[in-house]
Amino acid sequence: MTKTALVTGASSGIGKAIAALLLEEDWEVYGIGRDFSDCDLINHPQFISGQFDLLDEEKLTSFLNQLPLSSLKLLVNNAGAAWYGMHETISDRQIETMVHTNLELPMKLTARLLRSLRDNHGTIINIASVTALQTSTHGAVYGALKAGLLHFSRTLFEENRKAGLKVSVILPDMTDTALYRNADFTADLTEGCSLSPQEVAETVRFILQQPEGALVSELVIRPQYHRIKKKV
Repeated sequence: MTKTALVTGASSGIGKAIAALLLEEDWEVYGIGRDFSDCDLINHPQFISGQFDLLDEEKLTSFLNQLPLSSLKLLVNNAGAAWYGMHETISDRQIETMVHTNLELPMKLTARLLRSLRDNHGTIINIASVTALQTSTHGAVYGALKAGLLHFSRTLFEENRKAGLKVSVILPDMTDTALYRNADFTADLTEGCSLSPQEVAETVRFILQQPEGALVSELVIRPQYHRIKKKV
């Protein structure tokens, strides 16, 4: 029986790693990303790509209309956007983009697909951040939005648990992705100072492998060491 997943931010980083893992597990994966030109997933027969900016409502709606709702079992809200710095240095446009990508979009996607996922006893996995649990110096907006995503996930589960819908949230610490391209810092290159996208993706496998009736509702994953450095 076909199992279909929708993964946002699937063209690179954590989203790409999650999509690759699901394909290994024989899922049909619909992946949304801005640029799949360097993404080998598009050659897989069970991967259907949507190359567009998630801010493009028309293209998003058109892509969602292609989803086979009868087999939709998994939604992974992974796409993220971040700018860092003292709060007064963050522009209105940057704030709006972060709000839309990190919180508004997961809420809207979930609302659109919730009935099908609930009918299919499916799973929603939201990729938040460890910053949802602590203060986020030079990342106040990003941290606040991830905290909102965590709260949304908790409440969504309580609303739907009696119907058999599973809702999990993963809270990774610093991961080696392009999310920090707008930051003036990066993880130390020493092994163990940042997570790989594949390590985060493995937590998705762990969540999906839980027996029926059990749920990993929240999972924090961290590198062994906490060492960051200024970009040269």
